[in-house]
Amino acid sequence: MEIISTPDAPKAIGPYSQGIAMHGFLFTAGQIALDPATMEVVAGGITEQTERVMQNLQNVLAAAGLSLANVVKTTVFLQDMAEFAPMNEVYARFFGPHRPARSTVGVGGLPRGVRVEIEVIAAR
Repeated sequence: MEIISTPDAPKAIGPYSQGIAMHGFLFTAGQIALDPATMEVVAGGITEQTERVMQNLQNVLAAAGLSLANVVKTTVFLQDMAEFAPMNEVYARFFGPHRPARSTVGVGGLPRGVRVEIEVIAAR
């Protein structure tokens, strides 16, 4: 098991790792819309938060020598399922033609009151 850590993504705010690589896969922790430089939630709504989440995920993947093209599965947690469409627009822009398997779940609450959290599994 290899712990993946980068200063280019928010440091863990609990007893977990940004990512764990094992058996040819990378499993990321859920990323929320924290700016890694300030550890504060980015200003704006679901669009801005999803952009920050995707940037954070890209940075964790890069620390493991991977990119979004290596992602095989994502899980999206949304505070409000009515915000699915704008989240999905940002998500699609980041992934381009690559289409990993995905689950999207509406939740009752997320850390720091954010609108979205996304975790990924990537193949090395």
